[in-house]
Amino acid sequence: MAFSSNSFAPAMQVFERVGQDLTQAVTAFLKASPKVSGASATPFEAPDPDQVADLQKCFLEQQQQLWNSMLLRPKGEQAAPYVKAEPGDRRFSSAEWRDSPMFDYVWQAYLLNSHFVREFVELIPVGPGKAKERLRFLARQFIDALSPANFAATNPEFIRRALETNGQSITDGINNLIGDFGKGRVSISDESAFEVGRNLATTPGNVIFENEIIQLIQYSPLTPKVAKRPLLIVPPCINKFYVLDLQPENSFVRYALEQGNTVFLVSWRNPKDEHGQLSWHDYLERGPITAIDKVREICEVSQVNVLGWCVGGTILTSALAVLAARGEDKVASLTLLTTLLDYSEAGELGLFIDEDSLSAREAAMANGGIMRGGELSSVFSMLRANDLVWNYVASNYLKGSKPKAFDLLYWNSDSTNLPGPFACFYLRNLYLENNLIVPDKLEMCGVKIDLGRVQMPNYVLATREDHIVPWSSSYAGSRRLGGESRFVLGESGHIAGVINPASKNRRSYWINSSVHESAQDWMAGAQEQKGSWWSDWSDWLRQFSDGERNAPTEPGNANYKSIEPAPGRYVKDKA
Repeated sequence: MAFSSNSFAPAMQVFERVGQDLTQAVTAFLKASPKVSGASATPFEAPDPDQVADLQKCFLEQQQQLWNSMLLRPKGEQAAPYVKAEPGDRRFSSAEWRDSPMFDYVWQAYLLNSHFVREFVELIPVGPGKAKERLRFLARQFIDALSPANFAATNPEFIRRALETNGQSITDGINNLIGDFGKGRVSISDESAFEVGRNLATTPGNVIFENEIIQLIQYSPLTPKVAKRPLLIVPPCINKFYVLDLQPENSFVRYALEQGNTVFLVSWRNPKDEHGQLSWHDYLERGPITAIDKVREICEVSQVNVLGWCVGGTILTSALAVLAARGEDKVASLTLLTTLLDYSEAGELGLFIDEDSLSAREAAMANGGIMRGGELSSVFSMLRANDLVWNYVASNYLKGSKPKAFDLLYWNSDSTNLPGPFACFYLRNLYLENNLIVPDKLEMCGVKIDLGRVQMPNYVLATREDHIVPWSSSYAGSRRLGGESRFVLGESGHIAGVINPASKNRRSYWINSSVHESAQDWMAGAQEQKGSWWSDWSDWLRQFSDGERNAPTEPGNANYKSIEPAPGRYVKDKA
């Protein structure tokens, strides 16, 4: 394709029309999207016409400059791009996007269009609350879906691959698409490469107790001496626990054992239709509260150390608040990893929850029911659509490639169900109404709870790029607890920031021993520490070990014998 100055005038007409069409398309998309304003009583309003005209004028000028850069491009040579992709955006990094003037123009024009859409959304007047954030989220879905990398006609990598393989990549892509239709989701990992219990979740241990909600795993010790006080881990019930025990080199469970802890772990059941009546209170009482008692009895101790991750941390802290209300002092220390307690700024997941949609779900599940794992998985994927959806659409279907074997992405696709009553209580009282932080507002397991009465020392980890639990919200939640808090900020996101093995000595974390009311004030005085937060946590936990004893030679005790080897049946159940 050759660009010439003769095409300048009609090109400007096209650019002007593109700006107008984008305005109309985005407006129509946002109007059609449910609850764009955050509440049905707040109508969608068009932005000020003069501001829109100024935005379109700026867009026209940028398109003109991009076109000029194409006109001045030496024939047969690459030129420095006029528009630069954001850091981490690898969609247009291959040479094919720059070898051809046509495709070089296509991807840069798309980025200009994306910028226009984002700026247009900022001009839209909306009501209070989540309205603006919801509009931004919807606009991002619109932008990501329309990337030229997602379509055969506008992706030069598709063309190159088809020519190199004499069309076999097209056949392979169609077969991949048909296979994914059968699964009901986009494949993001080679699922044939992994099996839970074979090469995932392989740390030796035994299930020593189970009920209709949990299995309790006791792991085999890895040191001759262990801390007298055991460690109980409560993972999220929204995902499978083995993210904490993927493979030996990145297993948090194994690391905790290597540090001389007797480790127990709650493995949540993947509920089926017959479990659709289970409530939030059932999960607290038959989950961590029961597990704490069993661990105390097996290890013959009065107190245990406990750790919770994500919603597992929320459930665990709620259970501790119940115990506090009952006057029971059974826990010596609490660790929370990327956990929300204060839901005033609940991240992008909170954008999906409003009164109308939640009331409809509550009505549908009035007599029980199951929130399907596929639904939850889709929501989480859309939070990072470019990485977890469109990247694989282009790779699997356009290029005909098979996803690589990646343990973390295999886990990400291994979804879990939730009982409807449990989910509705959680969504309403925490995400929607933020009642957990209000003293004596919520009744759980028959008692009024107050986080301020959870008074054991606590270690709270947040991560800087977490899109599910914003780190500032995690900090705000730590201020609600009654015990002395050590807040640590790690690098990366919700998963990668937690699974950061100490042996690899990667990334950094930040600490600040001073107490501040705001997260920003805390960060201003924080000091960066190189390496993994795992070592810092282990040093902190050691002060609550209550001395040492010989490692147990058998799991359980006379009352709780091995039911089956770890990782147990519950974690292998598919949604």
